[in-house]
Amino acid sequence: MKPSQPNSLTQQAIHLRQAIHLRQATLEEDSLIGTHFYQMWLDNEVPADGLQSNWQEIILRFIKHARQELAYQAFVAEMEGGIVGSVSCQCFARLYPNVLSEEYRKYGYLWGVYVEPLHRGQGIAKELTSIAIAYLKSLGCTRVILHASPSGQPLYERLGFCASNEMRLDLVAVST
Repeated sequence: MKPSQPNSLTQQAIHLRQAIHLRQATLEEDSLIGTHFYQMWLDNEVPADGLQSNWQEIILRFIKHARQELAYQAFVAEMEGGIVGSVSCQCFARLYPNVLSEEYRKYGYLWGVYVEPLHRGQGIAKELTSIAIAYLKSLGCTRVILHASPSGQPLYERLGFCASNEMRLDLVAVST
């Protein structure tokens, strides 16, 4: 009797698990994190002229501030020696005066989940999101907030995220 052979999907999943290496991003990789954030907007049909020309400077300044004030951390996914994805997370900066106790409302914010197109659909975004959630939990965050793109929403729902009561009203139509 022949031993059973694993099917090709199982072999691919095992290979994927072995091939992806997740780690904290280094300071030197902030520019790459910025590039991924920029590309994420382009992939979500924001035209290049809809983004500020000094986007890299803005992102790097934001990351520097968030690292100093909001426990910012980024994580990257490496495959075959190259970075193929990233995610950023931090403590949530309040939009209004915070009168609630930290135990009740210490939120983490997850942003910039990005995986290069050739590597999508392999579970990398899920792994990046999971490691960022674990980091925020280690900070004592009581909730994680993110704003999902239409393509990312199913992934976040599978990870337990749910729609919230956030509402928006567009006051100006953006021409494309």
